[in-house]
Amino acid sequence: MARYSSARCKLCRREGEKLFLKGEKCFGSKCAFEKRAYPPGMHGKTKRRRPQGFGLQLREKQKAKAVYGVLERQFRRFFRTASKKKEATGEVLMSLLERRLDNVVQKLGFAPSRASARELISHGHFLVNGRKVDIPSYLLKPQDVIMLRERSKGISLIKASLDRTDPKVLPAWISLDKDTLQGTVERLPTREEITTPIQERLIVELYSK
Repeated sequence: MARYSSARCKLCRREGEKLFLKGEKCFGSKCAFEKRAYPPGMHGKTKRRRPQGFGLQLREKQKAKAVYGVLERQFRRFFRTASKKKEATGEVLMSLLERRLDNVVQKLGFAPSRASARELISHGHFLVNGRKVDIPSYLLKPQDVIMLRERSKGISLIKASLDRTDPKVLPAWISLDKDTLQGTVERLPTREEITTPIQERLIVELYSK
């Protein structure tokens, strides 16, 4: 399974904004972006022109890939799938990215970040509709139920993350039952419910050239 293996804080610095890729660590004083809010590299502090046109579109795509932890080939596959739908391509693309298993596990509060969620899923700690799923990119459908395996309920990382999670503030398209430690995809997310700061219009323009 291909994955990004370099420092995640560099991705935030490259995009010039916090992408919250490391969960709670991004809110602390040790966050690298707070100390060095400029692009990585020897010329990072050099004043650069604001990207326009193609550069702006490219940066938006790179930001989306960083936020959802998707590499180029997989991201293109998502875009091709979205472009075949009758609905607006950008909105379908965002819906597909949001419904990845690793993203939903993180949003439900089972993991503090998407990277942690991917690791937990890969190690086989989650069931979807009663069956073990160890593929982080698994695409969830309405009424799918995500739950912890019995042997995984005592993992300290998961317990600490769930303690910080309030089911009342979750997006309306998913729900969490803390008593049974299971979440449900109630329906497909609408674009208004996706709070990730991405302008999908720029990504569609980039791939449509």
